[in-house]
Order: sequence, then C-alpha cells, then structure tokens
Amino acid sequence: MAETKNVLIIEDHPLFREALVTALGRAFPSEATALEADSISSGLDTLQNNKVDLVLLDLNLTDSSNFDGLTRINAARPNCPIYVVSATEGAEAFNRAKALGATGYLPKSLSLDELAAALATALDGGSWFPEVESGLSEADDEVAARIASLTPAQRRVLSGLSDGLLNKQIAFDMGISEATVKAHMTAIFRKLGANNRTQALLVYKQAVSISGDDHSAA
Repeated sequence: MAETKNVLIIEDHPLFREALVTALGRAFPSEATALEADSISSGLDTLQNNKVDLVLLDLNLTDSSNFDGLTRINAARPNCPIYVVSATEGAEAFNRAKALGATGYLPKSLSLDELAAALATALDGGSWFPEVESGLSEADDEVAARIASLTPAQRRVLSGLSDGLLNKQIAFDMGISEATVKAHMTAIFRKLGANNRTQALLVYKQAVSISGDDHSAA
C-alpha cells in the first residue's frame, strides 16, 4: 500500500480551499491527506508539527503579500516542494515564483480537472508552470537570483528584518545566538550587495513584489 502524502493548503478563502481539497481527492482518492491553514503563521505551525510532502500556497494572505510568504515557507522547509496557487497570472509572476524557489504555479483559473492533473504531477515529484516566455527583466532576474542564493537560515533572518524584529528577537525565534544572527546579516549584505539593513530590505521587497500588483488578486 502506498504511503499517504500530506498536502498543506495555505489559503484564506474557504471556497477555494475546498476546491483544492476536492481536486486533491480526485488526483489521489486515498493516498493524500489535506492539512489546512489560512495564514503563513498557521502554516508554519503546521509545518513544524507535521510531516508535509507538498505545500499549496496562496500569494496574498492576511499576514503576507506577493512572494513574501513563499520565501518564509521555503526558509522553514527548504526541501519541501511548494506550489503557488494564485489568481495573479502572467509571465512575471510565474517566473518570479520559479526564481524564488517554487516548484510549480497553479493559476486559480484552472478547471477542477486541470488542478487535479497538476496536483498528480506535484505529488509525483514533478514541476508544473504555465508555458510563457520570461516576464522578468535582466535586473529583476538578478535580484531574484540573489535572494534565491541565500541559505534557509539567512532567509529566516531576512524575514525577521522585514518584520521589524531586533537581532535578539530574531535570535530567540530561531534558537541561535545574536552573534550568529549578526554573522548571517553580514553574509546577507554581501550576497545582496547591500551595505545596511535598509538597503537589504529594499532588495528583498523588490524581489518579492510584482510590478503593477494591485494586491486584490489572491
């Protein structure tokens, strides 16, 4: 008997969360279990307390927007495949997600059968992105690559900086010393080509944002 796969669905719209559960049931009637969360914080708690084989992540939630949530989840569980599921469509979004570590991108405009087929690919270890030409400029591509080059710990430190946390607060949350946090920051500044926190955060926000995004798409 095949081992049951746990799929974490991080989506704050109950109806679409239900649609994903239904699509998952079609793809794997008895071999997949859906774990549900409606925010990044609750998703991170679920990841900490459960074995998760795949994350389905909405872009815009109550506690994250654009690709901020993707970088946080990827930092917390770097070896777990993450599929973005969003109403935000277009070459820029698809390629930005891929550059920042997503394994796949499922537009919410997909039919239930198409979602089920894509989820079958996801749980089989495959990647699934809409076929489009690159939508990133060379400069944007370079910024995304810099963020992608950070280690999971460095991404968690950067996320803490983005939340306005002090070094001691980041150290407490990560269970490391303040000296280690400072060492990570030094490495972050070097990789991002930044001289201080402000510059590093500007690079981060450029990397996780979509130009022209109206924040209404989820």
